[in-house]
Amino acid sequence: MKAGKVTTTGDSPARGPGRTLPSVADPAASAQRETIRVSIVEDDARVRASMARLIDGADRFACVSQHESGERAIADLPGVRPDVVLMDINLPGMSGVECVRRLRVLVPSVQVVMLTVYEDTDLIFAALAAGATGYLLKRTPPDELLGGIWDVHRGGSPMTGHIARKVVQSFREADAGEEDALSPREREVLDHLAQGYLYKEIAARLAISYDTVHTYVRRIYEKLQVHSRTEAVAKHLSRPGQPARLPRRDPR
Repeated sequence: MKAGKVTTTGDSPARGPGRTLPSVADPAASAQRETIRVSIVEDDARVRASMARLIDGADRFACVSQHESGERAIADLPGVRPDVVLMDINLPGMSGVECVRRLRVLVPSVQVVMLTVYEDTDLIFAALAAGATGYLLKRTPPDELLGGIWDVHRGGSPMTGHIARKVVQSFREADAGEEDALSPREREVLDHLAQGYLYKEIAARLAISYDTVHTYVRRIYEKLQVHSRTEAVAKHLSRPGQPARLPRRDPR
């Protein structure tokens, strides 16, 4: 991927050199073969239609709904229940940030990726604080856009380093008592999330099932009172003695 555009982790569906389909022996292979249901919230009809064509034309992706405003998204998405929502951050009327905040209450399981023309740090941070999982620039090449959606669905959070640092910094004064309520296993899962591991990798490293990882993550979110991996990791890194940056996992 080109530097400065989008930072993602993990394997995406096969769309070019270096990208392979999961092996049948992979314990998470069946989950990875599922179609990712994507909804689009974008006021520009041409952009909306273009993204829908891209998603519908890609293997393992399906555009299940399109919405021209935040108001329509709030009304319709609870009934659609997509896996991932691509949302324009600069919607007219109800803003993309406000729409994310309301969606996190109405459809807690949905992952929202903000779409923006420019890297407006303050606006992107506001969206992440409201519960968005990550963001992508609208000029991101189609292949990378699909890869970003895939990564979010697998537990990743696409964003650049300076945005990640700002999210972490916002929790520096947070009370660490919430994390103390986590069980040893939940803290272990959170440690792996903070190191950038995907759900399937955490499952393999801890010798537990993919679904069990999801259960632990859901409990972590509830106990930390957060709505996304980004917020959970930020709270984790804001504890005394933790660095104000997202750690890197060891190269393999």
